[in-house]
Amino acid sequence: KVKRKIIMMLGRLSSSVLCVLPCLSLVSCSGESADSLLLQSASPLKLQEHLDAATVTGSQLPRDLPQPVEWHFDQPQPEWTPFANPGTHPFLPMQAAEVSREADALRLSVDERSRTLNGRQLIGTLLTAVPDWDAADWPVVVVRARTSDPGQTMFLLGEFGPQLGPLAQAPLHGDGQVQTYRLELPQSAGQIPPLERIGLALSSQAPGSVDILSVSARPAEVEYGQASTGVRSVAKGDEIREAIYVHAPARLSFPVRLAGEANLAFAVGSVRAGDTLRFRVALEIPGQEPRVLLEQTATDRDRWLELSAAIEDAAPVSASLILETDANRPGAVGLWGAPIVSERRDASAPDIIFYVIDGAGADWMSLYGYNRRTTPFLERLAEEAVVFENAYSNATSTPVSTPSYMTSLLYSALDRYRSYFDKIPDGVTTMAEHFERAGHQTGVFVSNPFASTAKGLERSVDFVRVMEPPVPAVSSEHLHRAFWDWRKRYPGAPYWAHFQTTDVHEPFRPMAPFSGLFITPELRASYIEWDQAVRWSDTASYAAAGITVEQHALAQQALYDEGMAHQDHHLKRFVRRLKAEGRWENTILVIGSDHGYPAGSHRIMPGHPNDAPYIHPFATRVPLLFVWPGHIEGGRRIQTPVSMVDVLPTLLELAGLPQPEAKQGRSLAPLLLGKVAEAEWEPYPVFVDVLVTDSRSGELVGNIEVIDGRWGAALCVRPNDPGEEVSVAAVGDGLTDCTASERDRLLVYDLWDDPLLERPLNEQRPDLVRKYTELLEKQVEINATLRQLIEGGGQSVELLPEQLEQLRTLGYIQ
Repeated sequence: KVKRKIIMMLGRLSSSVLCVLPCLSLVSCSGESADSLLLQSASPLKLQEHLDAATVTGSQLPRDLPQPVEWHFDQPQPEWTPFANPGTHPFLPMQAAEVSREADALRLSVDERSRTLNGRQLIGTLLTAVPDWDAADWPVVVVRARTSDPGQTMFLLGEFGPQLGPLAQAPLHGDGQVQTYRLELPQSAGQIPPLERIGLALSSQAPGSVDILSVSARPAEVEYGQASTGVRSVAKGDEIREAIYVHAPARLSFPVRLAGEANLAFAVGSVRAGDTLRFRVALEIPGQEPRVLLEQTATDRDRWLELSAAIEDAAPVSASLILETDANRPGAVGLWGAPIVSERRDASAPDIIFYVIDGAGADWMSLYGYNRRTTPFLERLAEEAVVFENAYSNATSTPVSTPSYMTSLLYSALDRYRSYFDKIPDGVTTMAEHFERAGHQTGVFVSNPFASTAKGLERSVDFVRVMEPPVPAVSSEHLHRAFWDWRKRYPGAPYWAHFQTTDVHEPFRPMAPFSGLFITPELRASYIEWDQAVRWSDTASYAAAGITVEQHALAQQALYDEGMAHQDHHLKRFVRRLKAEGRWENTILVIGSDHGYPAGSHRIMPGHPNDAPYIHPFATRVPLLFVWPGHIEGGRRIQTPVSMVDVLPTLLELAGLPQPEAKQGRSLAPLLLGKVAEAEWEPYPVFVDVLVTDSRSGELVGNIEVIDGRWGAALCVRPNDPGEEVSVAAVGDGLTDCTASERDRLLVYDLWDDPLLERPLNEQRPDLVRKYTELLEKQVEINATLRQLIEGGGQSVELLPEQLEQLRTLGYIQ
């Protein structure tokens, strides 16, 4: 074996490197000192990225910094007591959990007596009273614990009035070692009523226990107590910003070289309730009196206050941009949210819009031949676009697929899926980070938190809006409004924006004027009643409800189609405004989806669609369009199968940026730009990765599948012990029954003649069974090797030379 240090990401370019990039530099390359920041239209100046260039005056850590409240269980803590369910919580057991003392810990155990009222899990809980804590004042709880039992999850509980529910969760490592778990409250913590009790819950599918050594509740100000000045991602309401924090009184002086009129856009905020902070922006030009650009007082801890300051009539000159903070008490934390200076001229680099329609199935879009006119606008937009006829999502649910296409790595290469709330590892670079490092302003606008904050994808994003609209079906119009507000406040260019809308997502509640387009009000009302009574996989439930599968499916399909028409309409309005704003000719627009949708398909698929391999069209065939006026010739349709993990490398090549150090997608830019004809394009397999961690064995189980031209194959990955029982309920749905059935480990299909996957070819084509069994088993090994590199985070890891060579040959690493 050899030790090799693998650098997993490019990033972190030094000033000397930036100086050789003409017209894209944030650093003066004309003989100015290296700490003089040059404002150029091609690269908006993000002050939070250049804090090390600022002169900091004041900003001292307060002497009376609040201390964490800690409980150490090497001593008795009688205030922590098991919770007995009064019968009102279906997700908790009637019987209190078993608790016992260890030498250094409190042991919380679960067994069959701990089964919840709904019968799905074993749950044990501990609670302690707190003095009406404001959740926003205690955003982080750190737990030290150990367990030797795999497949367990720890929840942080909060009780306010009659409500008791989870606030955060973390999968536990069943290695028997003491681990530290950081449980962060949701970004909406300021909207939670005062907490009366907090606690911990152990969730498991099998009997087990966890030893809790300590619990530490950390006040909000402690999170800002590691340094007197710094940068961190801060959430207020449904908006998240990369913010500079200071301890008042504080003065930040940024040396800049002005190149004309510009605009400083930012937001301000406080951390502790009751603080009054005063923010002041000034410009100091040598030989002139200081010019105050803005003064503002802020008192609302729970919301950002949006501000902007115009820098007018500024001839090219060196100056100092001053950010000052004062407060009603020394040491109060002041926040400068995403302060960005941009000139009032357009940039030459393209704007990037990655627009994901959450749950959009290509088979339900008239763009792809569906017989209802669900997407008339996209049909017209196709005249300006390249449309991929056979694009596939790399997984079947948002928490698994989104991290993959944002990093161009299959999920089992990226991480081991244990929980919906697993964060992406630090050792990879996201799409947002690639464009942020290239100087783009970055904004995320989603109505599904699994497309952003729930997976850690807010990293290095200037502005994040995670919106919960009144109903999912109107998400697009709300997110578009948030985008245009952002562009008004941050008008500089270029920018990268990610949308993820839920107009076609459950629950299907399309709004006027599209409600009633394909279904009557009476049938809609009946469907809502039916949907509460039936289960797709239980045909008896349909008979009990007095309906047929087809009645339910057709009603569901109509509602889904109305949502698609609503989405299409608002996309039309969005693109129309993009064109009116004058940047359309320099905008790359990509429209795709995170997974397909089986809406109504249970009347078509044999058995139930969730029982079929995931390469069936309703699960993973998605729309994919690329538009770039003047650069990509529109009106073309490409039949070659492609994957959503191809989007990141494609966008990077189109924008002239370096490729990721580790990737599994392939750039489609040569096809888009006409450099390679489709007939000359070398086809490659497209993988669908739905491997999750079994909650009992800790092994990866589930399906890994491939689309390889005409052929499709699905490999069932079981535990090493074929007779071992498998349980994946702890990590949610999204797994076929392959691990529990007696079917063949691999099924192979002819996708041309059998698109609904009704007739496996195993008996007729044993050669294909051998071929794809070997291919998919090898892919599982390759993903494990990549995961090892990523988990190493650029540190030294032990790999065989042939493993490294294999990854390079496949193009997965550079």
